[in-house]
Amino acid sequence: MGNTKMFEASAALQLGQEVLKLEAESLTHIATHLGEEFTNAVAHILHCQGRLIVSGVGKSGHIGRKLAATFASTGTPAYFVHAAEAAHGDLGMITANDVVLAISYSGETNELLTIVPTLKREGATLIAMTGNPNSSLARYSDVHLNCHVSREACPLNLAPTSSTTATLALGDALAVACLSAKGFTKEDFARSHPGGALGRRLLIHVQDIMRTGEGIPSVRQDVTVLDAVREITKKHIGMTAVVDNLGRVTGIFTEGDLRRLIERVGDIRQCVMEDVMTRTPKTIAPEELAASAVKMLDTYHCNQLLVVDSDNKLIGALHLHDLMTAKVL
Repeated sequence: MGNTKMFEASAALQLGQEVLKLEAESLTHIATHLGEEFTNAVAHILHCQGRLIVSGVGKSGHIGRKLAATFASTGTPAYFVHAAEAAHGDLGMITANDVVLAISYSGETNELLTIVPTLKREGATLIAMTGNPNSSLARYSDVHLNCHVSREACPLNLAPTSSTTATLALGDALAVACLSAKGFTKEDFARSHPGGALGRRLLIHVQDIMRTGEGIPSVRQDVTVLDAVREITKKHIGMTAVVDNLGRVTGIFTEGDLRRLIERVGDIRQCVMEDVMTRTPKTIAPEELAASAVKMLDTYHCNQLLVVDSDNKLIGALHLHDLMTAKVL
């Protein structure tokens, strides 16, 4: 390694800013020159009857793995195959129905060029992403995407920096164009990310996590407050629903309502629910997204919701803790 210089904060900051500007300029240049080859690549991927196979070596391989993951999670079946492994058996995973996205900034990566004849013989479509339109890989490809940059952001103009950023961004542009053309939605994204926060917000419905059966706190509107207190204590949810003879919700009574009632009247033993309940409880339908329940709780500054059917009959109860347990919140 070279001699270690004394760290200068101002110099480091200036260099960092220059790197970002150089890489941003490279992306702007590529965006300005994007044309028919890009749309041809999108068309090939959209009409692919098999899978999108992404391949590369070294830094291009790292980028390829990320791009394969991006395509796969946004509606385009894809996986990464290392070019060196492909030359030693993994090439058998690629069929004539597949589209291969081969990434090499120089366009002369030996491992990729080794498998190109077989890919062509099998009939797979080859999309090359290089920084040299005159390279061997570019010439052998069916479609060439040019990610050329004028220079690397590295002060030595050696370490792949601007070029890797350009390659990644161009691949992202390709993936986003494909997802848009497919009409890919937030719900589609959630289905491929069921373990993530977005998946939980978009896939979990109220009926999946609400309390049902004996877990629902409920009393008739003609019972006393003391009966309601017993139900609240038993069900551990901080409230009870109030229903009529047909099971339709007519109100709610919470621990907060109880405290306020005691402060107001003192002796509550003779109080009847119909006279002291809150008559406008916040309700939600079972088919609503749990995320909608979160929004309601936040909007109305409450901790519980009653779940009702189309006839306003009580079928469930939902507490803030239920949403937290399901990791929707």
